[in-house]
Amino acid sequence: MSRPRCLRHRLNRWTITLRPPLLVLLLCLRVAPVPAADNQVAVIVAPGARPAGLSAEDLALVYRRQRLFIAGLRVQPINLPAAHPLRRWFSQQVLGQAPEDLEDYWRDQYFNGIVPPFVLASEEAVIRFVAATPGAIGYVSHCVVDRRVRVLVQLDGGPACSR
Repeated sequence: MSRPRCLRHRLNRWTITLRPPLLVLLLCLRVAPVPAADNQVAVIVAPGARPAGLSAEDLALVYRRQRLFIAGLRVQPINLPAAHPLRRWFSQQVLGQAPEDLEDYWRDQYFNGIVPPFVLASEEAVIRFVAATPGAIGYVSHCVVDRRVRVLVQLDGGPACSR
């Protein structure tokens, strides 16, 4: 009978010495922020906009100005400057090319009467424009999104949050 008691005593002693560090570890894991949100890109529209989620192909068509209407509303895509890390990532992931590689495409489109998306200087400018312009669609780091806009699509793996 002493053997089980001894084993039980050892197990109790092990759990008593292990419990505080384990609790601290669990609390740290629970309190620590989720790093995935830092590198998510949010495609945004105005809060009252009707479009539902878009596929990556639809998004590429909108940003190449090959799809001009969504849910009966004319869309106005907004870009960040070509050197902005978020623009570079978005162009590579959604359009499959770097911004400078799209210059010939836009030159050809211009001669057909199609202008490239507007370029705004900052993510805050994109949020303000999208919130105030019916049909506008833009992209920003997920960490800067607020209630002025609605997230239409979230893309994973973008650059770290600029905030």
